[in-house]
Amino acid sequence: MVQLIVGNKGKGKTKQLLDRVNSEIKEISGNIVYLDKSTKHMYELNNKVRLIDVSQFMFENSSEFLGFVCGIISQDHDLQQMYFDSFLKIACLENQDITATVDKLENLSKKFEVDFVLSVSRDESELPADLKEKIIVSL
Repeated sequence: MVQLIVGNKGKGKTKQLLDRVNSEIKEISGNIVYLDKSTKHMYELNNKVRLIDVSQFMFENSSEFLGFVCGIISQDHDLQQMYFDSFLKIACLENQDITATVDKLENLSKKFEVDFVLSVSRDESELPADLKEKIIVSL
């Protein structure tokens, strides 16, 4: 399943994402990976969560980002959840339609049983209608 936390920049999406990760790590038996554009939030995450700073990798487009995500999934058979902070930035989707990428993540989720939670810096009204059902928090 793919879930979205949406809202304009500065509305508190990262806090929502961090709170969710830290509560989920206590509940699930599998592993959690948190992708971010820096290590800024390293000390706010439970130490059982694997933080990956994607700025260390050289994505040029969303296809390369999805390949990176597939690589993570292939290396961790106990992976249960992935959280993407600043999704538009880390997936190279700023000022672009995110529908195709979210659909591919949904397919990965079904195939490998990994849930994705994405922090998207857009107002709910800016999202396509078919993505609105995936919104769990709108700020």
